[in-house]
Amino acid sequence: MLRQLAFVSLLATMGCAAAPRMPLPDPAHDVDRSQLKGKQKAVLAGGCFWCTEAVFEAVAGVEKVVSGYSGGDLASATYEMVGSGRTKHAEAIEVTYDPAKISYGQILKIFFAVAHDPTQLNRQGPDYGPQYRSAIFFGNEEEKRVATAYVAQLEQAKAFSGKIVTELAPLKAFYPAEEYHQDFVKRNPDHPYVVVNSTPKVVKLKKEFPSLLKK
Repeated sequence: MLRQLAFVSLLATMGCAAAPRMPLPDPAHDVDRSQLKGKQKAVLAGGCFWCTEAVFEAVAGVEKVVSGYSGGDLASATYEMVGSGRTKHAEAIEVTYDPAKISYGQILKIFFAVAHDPTQLNRQGPDYGPQYRSAIFFGNEEEKRVATAYVAQLEQAKAFSGKIVTELAPLKAFYPAEEYHQDFVKRNPDHPYVVVNSTPKVVKLKKEFPSLLKK
């Protein structure tokens, strides 16, 4: 219901993310993949999790994407609770990936380049409120170092016309969203919100990162 109401304003905005002013550079600093063992997880928030989930599900090396909630104080989260904007949670995704095939830095590059607009404060396109904020929830000090350095690198390069407002915060918990939110774009490709907001991001991913796509 909340997403349906947001669609009224969506038609006026026609698209979530402003394009970067330039092709984004690769991160100058990245996690040393030789030190990693097994699959890794990255938790990111960039507005509607339907959109960000759809982007990363198409990326090679990504084995699973779960839509959910992170960044709040309560020890649980539901769509209705988070939608109130009072729990401090953000709609987020948990990306499980193989570091032998894609690095944490590359995931961040995709996140900033096509998954969302990091210059929008407490909103993303037609969706307003802190639950739609831009955030990187780092799982350890190495992820924090890489994320902090990449934001600084993009700011120094003036990659966006506005200031990057992405929150960098330690990952406290991730709560999977309700089942009907999982794989929403795959299951509802003709949904108006998906057509206007989600599909263009996947198209942009395929255009800008063809070498990082699943076969």
